[in-house]
Amino acid sequence: MKHSLIGLGLVAAFGSAGLQAAEVSLRILETTDVHMNLLDYDYYQDKATDQYGLARAITLIKAARAEATNSLLFDNGDLLQGTPLGDVMAKIHPLKAGQVHPAYKVMNQLGYDAGNLGNHEFNFGLPFLRQSIAGANFPYVSANVYVDDADKDSARAKHAFTPYVLLDRQLKDAQGNSHSIKVGVIGFVPPQIMQWDKAHLEGKVVTRDMVEVAKKYVPEMRAKGAQLIIAIPHSGFEKIPAGARAENGVAGLANVGGIDAILFGHSHAEFPSKAFAEFPKADVARGTINGVAAVMPGRWGDHLGIVDFTLDNSSGQWKVVQSQSSIRPIFDRAAKKSLAAADPMVAATIADEHAQTLAYVRSQVAESSAPIYSYFAQVSDDPSVQIVSNAQIAYVKRAMQGTDYEKYPVLSAAAPFKSGGRQGWSYYTDIPAGPLAIKNVADLYIYPNTLKAMLLTGAELKEWIEMSAGQFNRIDPKGAPEQRLINDAFPSYNFDTLDGVSYELDVTEPAKYTEKGVLAVPAANRVKNLMFNGQPIDLNAKFIVATNNYRAFGGGNFPGLTAAKVIFDAPEENREVLIEYLTSFASQTGQKALNPSADGNWRLLPVPGVKLGFLSASGAGKYVGQHPGIQLVKDNGDGSALFELTK
Repeated sequence: MKHSLIGLGLVAAFGSAGLQAAEVSLRILETTDVHMNLLDYDYYQDKATDQYGLARAITLIKAARAEATNSLLFDNGDLLQGTPLGDVMAKIHPLKAGQVHPAYKVMNQLGYDAGNLGNHEFNFGLPFLRQSIAGANFPYVSANVYVDDADKDSARAKHAFTPYVLLDRQLKDAQGNSHSIKVGVIGFVPPQIMQWDKAHLEGKVVTRDMVEVAKKYVPEMRAKGAQLIIAIPHSGFEKIPAGARAENGVAGLANVGGIDAILFGHSHAEFPSKAFAEFPKADVARGTINGVAAVMPGRWGDHLGIVDFTLDNSSGQWKVVQSQSSIRPIFDRAAKKSLAAADPMVAATIADEHAQTLAYVRSQVAESSAPIYSYFAQVSDDPSVQIVSNAQIAYVKRAMQGTDYEKYPVLSAAAPFKSGGRQGWSYYTDIPAGPLAIKNVADLYIYPNTLKAMLLTGAELKEWIEMSAGQFNRIDPKGAPEQRLINDAFPSYNFDTLDGVSYELDVTEPAKYTEKGVLAVPAANRVKNLMFNGQPIDLNAKFIVATNNYRAFGGGNFPGLTAAKVIFDAPEENREVLIEYLTSFASQTGQKALNPSADGNWRLLPVPGVKLGFLSASGAGKYVGQHPGIQLVKDNGDGSALFELTK
């Protein structure tokens, strides 16, 4: 029956005497990983965009609601952090008592039914989080975060947030009759927030495994009358079975009986889509995982997630008899055209906060004598990473003066955060030579991480680099004459390069570690000629490495990197360290402009007879002339281009 999933009402219980059995439907809508992209505006480039923004997703929300008699709308978190607008509200012009966060000024007008907390909600600390969500006119859920007290490991453990809610809603059936439904909504966050935001959370909350908690509460929700259960994990879906306390636990949640839909996110991907076609128990035609309706609508408001349910009560109890999941984009990537105009409500609602953010990001901090870009950051030493490392080294060296650690060399680990791929081919740093403003600093360092310094041995440094080198596919010297270099499953933010030492990477060797940090090939040795001060590194010597809280506290599962190795816990964000470095550069060096060019301390060894290809943005072509070892092969016409290493 055409449009059978969207034009009917849902009868969830026998709300009126004499009603007959019915087949009815309900539409579930999801936004996720908005990351404070409320407007269709790129604060880093300081210009409007048609490729993301909740303002444009709102147009899709309104259209999807207009098609359905009944609908519910949920947000899956990572809402409050991600753009300078989020930073301004948390740090520059912090919320005042009773002030409503701009995210909720917008979302309250949309009538969200519930929201889930993502891991980035914790980046600014618990007080800011609680103050912010207090302004939401809808409930928040998070079931696997508990209060850290004497009862934290017992059955009496207290939840830090509401674990689940039971929503009573009135819905209409096809004949226009009104009926009651009780919808259970339960939320989850990656347990790893205890590592990633240790400074904010340690001693205050603890986390538990998502699946373990779901098995406890889903039956309880059913016992309390929930007739439909929506799980909202801020978590991704992985091909390999996940263990206890998994960061990406969607596959495990799909095995928990009693869950009717999984609205997920976190990994900024799109489900259902062909990218998941080979995943176990995934049906990308229907949009299910292990038979459970599931959807993940990208990031930054670039898609809307939809689950359409058909339910039947002929057995006396409501059962899901059919579901169809789908995602709707705001932008057609192939045709390069907008599919949804921005809803003007957002710009009108947060005009003051937007103006404050523009004033902040446009303020100048320094001047650069050369462009700073990240187009080739995954294959060669890079200016956007170099400038971050320079700032981190300078800061930590000053901090070590007069301490017992002053005798140790200071190195830096930094990664390219903006490197296209899943985030789109416009997702690169590209700052022209000239004035550097706050918006450029935020572009160089997009996360509100805090600076940490670790004391490590030369052997531990080598393993750090070995883990990072897992970004590359293994190249067969006797294989095809053209081979792709980058392992797209490896997140670029885990491709740390270490400054202060020099080294080469041999990609004909297998990767020593998997992308999850599991030792795969113990004898593998991709790291060659690891040198310090022109001499082979002493594996027993000690070095201080400047990094961020995410990496120092176990983020990325790098071997040997734990909080126990941290010797300096700076209160400043890495971004603040970068700002301080830039603002003081002229006065400390006597030079008007800094030169951010990379120093070439690492490189990939060539593979004779094999062309090493990689994708980057087509905009990278203007810089190829500055890289004798890279050449443009083909502009793909979709914003990307194929390049190859020539030496």
